[in-house]
Amino acid sequence: MSRYTLPLVAVLGGLIGAGAVWSSERFTSPGGADQARIERVVHDYVLSHPEIIPQAMQALQERQSGETVAANRDAILTPFGSAWAGNPKGDVTLVEYFDYNCGYCRASLPMIADLLKRDPNLRIVYRDLPILSEASRTAARASLAAAQQGKFLGFHDALYAGGPVSDASIKGAAAKAGVTLAALDTGTIDGEIAKNMATAAKLGMNGTPSWVVGNRVLSGALPVEELEKAIAAARGK
Repeated sequence: MSRYTLPLVAVLGGLIGAGAVWSSERFTSPGGADQARIERVVHDYVLSHPEIIPQAMQALQERQSGETVAANRDAILTPFGSAWAGNPKGDVTLVEYFDYNCGYCRASLPMIADLLKRDPNLRIVYRDLPILSEASRTAARASLAAAQQGKFLGFHDALYAGGPVSDASIKGAAAKAGVTLAALDTGTIDGEIAKNMATAAKLGMNGTPSWVVGNRVLSGALPVEELEKAIAAARGK
C-alpha cells in the first residue's frame, strides 16, 4: 500500500462513518447536507493531494483497457496462421502489434528474442498493423501470406534483415522464406488487416509497437524488464 493510499483509505473511512452505508450488495450514498459535506471533504483532499490524480487516471485507463481486452480476447490472442512464437501452450501470451516500416519495431527484435530465451512458458502472437505507409500494407499482406503458409517467422526475420521495406525487399524475403506470393488470398488477408486495425482502435493504440499482455495495453519500444514485469503480473493473475 502506497503512502498515498493510506490517507485516502482514512478519508474514505471517515466518509463512511459520516453517513454512507456499505453492504455486501450496494453502497448507499447519503443526501442533503451530509452529501455536500462529503463532497467538500473529497474536493479539499484532492486539492491537497493532486499527486493522486495521475494514479487515479492510470487506474481508470487500465480498467477500461482491461474491459476492452476481455471483450476482444479472441481477436487479440488467436494468431493468424503461424504468426506466433514461443511455447504454444504458454501460460502467458504477449501480443505485439507492429509495422514493418517501424524502426522501434525493428529495434524490439532482440528484446523479443531475449524474452523467449528467458521465459520458456511465454507465447508471443504477432499482429500486423500497417499504419505508416502503403509499403507497410504491401509488407503486411506478404507477411500474412507467409503466416497462411506456415512460414511467418522465416519471412518476418528475413524482411527485417533486408533493410528498408520495398517491393524488392519483400520479394527477397518471400523467396528466402519459401513463401509464394503469386496468388495472395486477398479477401482473407485484407479482412485480417481490417480486424487488426479495428481492434487496435478499440484498445486506444496510436502507434507501433503496441503490446497486450494479460489485461494491459502498453506502447512503445519498452525495455525487457518492463515487459517482464507485465508478464509476471499477468501470470500472477
